[in-house]
Amino acid sequence: MMPRSRAQDPTVCGVVAAFAVIDGKWKTSLLWLLEAGPQRPGALRRQLPGLTEKVLTQALREMEEDGIIHRETYDVLPLRTEYSLTPFGQDLATALAPVADWGYRRLDRLVPAESVS
Repeated sequence: MMPRSRAQDPTVCGVVAAFAVIDGKWKTSLLWLLEAGPQRPGALRRQLPGLTEKVLTQALREMEEDGIIHRETYDVLPLRTEYSLTPFGQDLATALAPVADWGYRRLDRLVPAESVS
């Protein structure tokens, strides 16, 4: 895992700085889910089996610190919190779309190679 400090180091390559923001097992999945619209933490956990509450909380805090998501807390009982992408986070999602397309093409290339074995 890349140190979070790389995300703020002005001397690193821009790609390294961008990937430092989404580094980790869950952040790209969270970014992808939040592209669909605001989500409550419980809904995010249900959609990502294996994601613990502790890791979810840590990832969301880091993403909020990096300015890619917004946390909205509603003053109701029980307390309601929703997360959504900021415009900066939407920019990141848009920038990652070609990377995702490349990844899907890579996966398509792997399928014939694995089925031959």
